[in-house]
Amino acid sequence: MTAGTGAERVSVLRMDDILIAAIQQELTDESALTLQRDLTEMAAAGARGVVIEISGVEIVDSFLARVLSEIAAATNMLAGRTVVAGMRPSVAITLVEMGLSLRGLETARSLEDAMSLFREQAGR
Repeated sequence: MTAGTGAERVSVLRMDDILIAAIQQELTDESALTLQRDLTEMAAAGARGVVIEISGVEIVDSFLARVLSEIAAATNMLAGRTVVAGMRPSVAITLVEMGLSLRGLETARSLEDAMSLFREQAGR
């Protein structure tokens, strides 16, 4: 499944009951909202969690931060969790300097680390 149009497509893969969205470039507001809708709908169909891999994103503005937080809130209400993986240090610094928080989101250094968090949770 993909979210967005043209060059702004975001692939969403499903591995067992985990959704993985790899954002490889900056998103328009419309693409971010489409991704939010698609992930929320897919999570409602029985996903245990969502991983949003953002290593290709150089800028997270207040709008994208809000969209990510809303994805996490929706996933949490559906008994899942959301992990943002691959955040660049410059993005983290910018978020802190702007006073933005990604409420409801967990972070992981890489996609592999994010998947480990879900494996650990499944083992409990």
